[in-house]
Amino acid sequence: MDPVEINAGAWYLRALRADERIDDRPALAELGETDPNYVAARTAQWADETGYSWAVCEPTTGELLAEVTIDPAGARLSTRARPGHDDAAEVAAAAVRRFAAAALNLTV
Repeated sequence: MDPVEINAGAWYLRALRADERIDDRPALAELGETDPNYVAARTAQWADETGYSWAVCEPTTGELLAEVTIDPAGARLSTRARPGHDDAAEVAAAAVRRFAAAALNLTV
């Protein structure tokens, strides 16, 4: 499956990126994620449908404020947010739950 973008009201959810236009790795490092292959691994999980992840972004800048992930095998949803952005993670989690139910037939 290709990554799915979600509009969550004040927040924009997109696939994690590490390219010439957007590099989420510095923001992910603030979340404690220092694996340089993390974005590539998450992209591969979308492709083989073993995991789904979203960068929760400020819509005008695309800056990653939080991350939401789904582990479909365990039907688990996880969030983590940069300091001061717990609200973005909470709103995004609700939108991702709706997506999971509607598109993946998965209750998380």
